Amino acid sequence: MRSRVTLVLALAAVLLGGVLLGPAAYARLSSGDSSGGGGGIVAAGTVPKIAAPAPAPLPPPPPTLAAGPVSVDFQGDFFSWALLDRQTGTISGSPNMAATSSTESMIKAWIVSDYLRQLKGKEPPAALKTAAQLAIIDSNDGAADKVHAAAGGSYRPSTSSTPDAVIQRAITICGLTDTKRGAIKPFSGYWSFTQMSPRDAVRLGDCIADGKAAGPKWTPWVLDQMSKVRGTTAAKDQREKSGGGRWGIIDGLPKSITAQGPVSIKNGWTRIYYDRNWHVNCLAVTSKWSLAVMLRYPAKSSLDYGAKVCASVATQLVTPQPGAALKVPQQPVGKL
Repeated sequence: MRSRVTLVLALAAVLLGGVLLGPAAYARLSSGDSSGGGGGIVAAGTVPKIAAPAPAPLPPPPPTLAAGPVSVDFQGDFFSWALLDRQTGTISGSPNMAATSSTESMIKAWIVSDYLRQLKGKEPPAALKTAAQLAIIDSNDGAADKVHAAAGGSYRPSTSSTPDAVIQRAITICGLTDTKRGAIKPFSGYWSFTQMSPRDAVRLGDCIADGKAAGPKWTPWVLDQMSKVRGTTAAKDQREKSGGGRWGIIDGLPKSITAQGPVSIKNGWTRIYYDRNWHVNCLAVTSKWSLAVMLRYPAKSSLDYGAKVCASVATQLVTPQPGAALKVPQQPVGKL
């Protein structure tokens, strides 16, 4: 009896093993014939290999300003420019970018910032806030004088080479290395005669944009006013103590850059009798860069001449170039 039971169990095991092993064996046979056509059966537990799609090409970076050669057909005593990359802190520019010229109204952006920072987040009196606004958007001299005085500045004709307190704070806070008091009597102590290099001007622009100049509360307000500067070089927009200042670098930027965000600017310009020159300065700053161009050229030329030189420098630094660049007569870089 026990032997018959044992025999039955043995036969059942053989039959069951055949059923279990059959599919695995069949899979092995099928995989061995996979070279014959496209109908092979994939072995259990394997994943078919599928080629990964090629990655989509990355879009090109948006246009910006970057270091590069600049050539202008400039007729005058002084031409210098500098560009600061605000991501890396690198400054590039003309060989004489450390040479100085009078700031004129370009310094008004600092005067306003210096006053507002000292408020430590408080609101200024309405009259002074209006003066600060007009000093920037209309380059109003009288308004700038009021803000300068409120910031602790003073105008003292002197033989001293030390700038007044407002300008001295710009040197200290913004890390300026070339800036100094003007030397022309009787205007040596006046803010517009502060001597500054393009290298320091782009540092000043960066200092205003990063918040050190005006502080966290007022920096957006200052940059917004600088983006709203109004008026052209036309005679109708130019007055004795104020004038249109929306020209220069801003005119040399393509829409592909201006569409990325506000461009904050502050120009300075005066036709000065003592050296019979226009003193023209252009400053512009964005989240990516700060650019300054400073010029002195004969008073017989127009303000529009200087504005076009500033625009030309900006256009030549656009990277990548949007088609045909602004054409200017060729001249070796830095040659005056």
